[in-house]
Amino acid sequence: MDDQTLKSIKQQVAGFPKSPGVYLMKDAEGRVLYIGKAKDLRSRTSSYFQPSADLLNTRGPDICRMVDQVRDIDVLECESEVDALLKESRLIKDIQPPHNAMLKDDKTFPYIEITTGDDFPGVFVTRKPRLKGSKLYGPFTSVTAIRDAVNALQKAFKFRTCELDIRADDDSRRFFRPCLLHAINQCTAPCADLISRDNYKKDIDRLKKLLASKRQKLLRQLKSEMDQASQQLHFEEAAILRDRIKAIQSLALTGDVREDVQPELFYIDPRAGMEKLASLLGLETPPRSIEGIDIAHLAGSDTVGSLVCFIDGKPFKSGYKRFKIKSVEGVDDYASIREVITRRYRYAAEGEELFPDVILIDGGLGQLHAGMDAFNDMNMRPPMVISLAKREEEIYVQARSAPVRLPRNNPALRILQSVRDEAHRFAQHYHHMLRKTTTFQDYEDQGRSIPKQGN
Repeated sequence: MDDQTLKSIKQQVAGFPKSPGVYLMKDAEGRVLYIGKAKDLRSRTSSYFQPSADLLNTRGPDICRMVDQVRDIDVLECESEVDALLKESRLIKDIQPPHNAMLKDDKTFPYIEITTGDDFPGVFVTRKPRLKGSKLYGPFTSVTAIRDAVNALQKAFKFRTCELDIRADDDSRRFFRPCLLHAINQCTAPCADLISRDNYKKDIDRLKKLLASKRQKLLRQLKSEMDQASQQLHFEEAAILRDRIKAIQSLALTGDVREDVQPELFYIDPRAGMEKLASLLGLETPPRSIEGIDIAHLAGSDTVGSLVCFIDGKPFKSGYKRFKIKSVEGVDDYASIREVITRRYRYAAEGEELFPDVILIDGGLGQLHAGMDAFNDMNMRPPMVISLAKREEEIYVQARSAPVRLPRNNPALRILQSVRDEAHRFAQHYHHMLRKTTTFQDYEDQGRSIPKQGN
């Protein structure tokens, strides 16, 4: 790397925020070479380009060679180190940079899973959640820490962690001999009919409330008990309380089930999803093509629209498109949706392209109305246009006054979630491409697809 290039990169790095996030190192052609996470983006990225940096011994010869090829660095700010870790993992899996040796495989982060279809729900740490009949918490960044946390929680809530089929109407349970966990007072032994279904449910409900809360009140109580035990010289009891505090604090090292999606974990039968979707939308035959639209922003500016294409329920990545919003100033999702729809479907309006069977917009009723307004402005009747709101997963359908809510395991909802989440990831994960204006030039001039990395 020559001195002028090094000076330019150092100037760029000096403007990075001192906050958690993910950095993407790119070569002269804009290809992503390496993706990393950082507690402090400015400090971490600058460490690669200091004269005193001993990269050969600390990072190895491959990273040394990579640094010499770096010509540009993009960063994505995150709310926390946990968010940065999860985003780094997702980006590496999607883009597959040549100098990232880890996280390219299909290994996933674990969840806490509570079964909901059982009379006496079980609690498990798993990397392969059930497709239905369970409530998930996570993903968590450390499987060791979360196993310790579940062990600590079991001492307090005494839930079962076995795979036994325990039914409330099974009278033979009273003859069953419980396992060692009951003997050491870590399980109430529903297998042996030693607790009623209602009382067991109360314990599970309290556990769910704890997992969904910020847990500060409980931590303060445990710390107070630990200090008191220590002052009374009950050091063994204080050590136990210390370990429980540490375990419960590890519950904070988690992402969000909806936001931090691990698509490789959740299989959807595309045929079943399309058939159910046809029934939901009143279509004569199952749709074959769905296009999903999402709008994303980078620090309140640099708005980008993404469009993904699914054929027969599966991603068709040659049909993906990306839009740099040009006519909208500031943050205005509705106006951005109107621009994306106008630019994407003007060729279909002129008969040069085919419409998809279904157009899905990420958002609620307002986003759906914005999309319909764009079609009205073009004086054209669109195909089926719907939107999917994240929080309640409500489906808004054109010409219907009320939203539709489906069960979480409904195949039609799962298909729509896959399209929506893919559009969201495609917009967020490739925001760094906005810095390369040449990448968008052909698309801005012609409204056509642009080359994509890692697809």
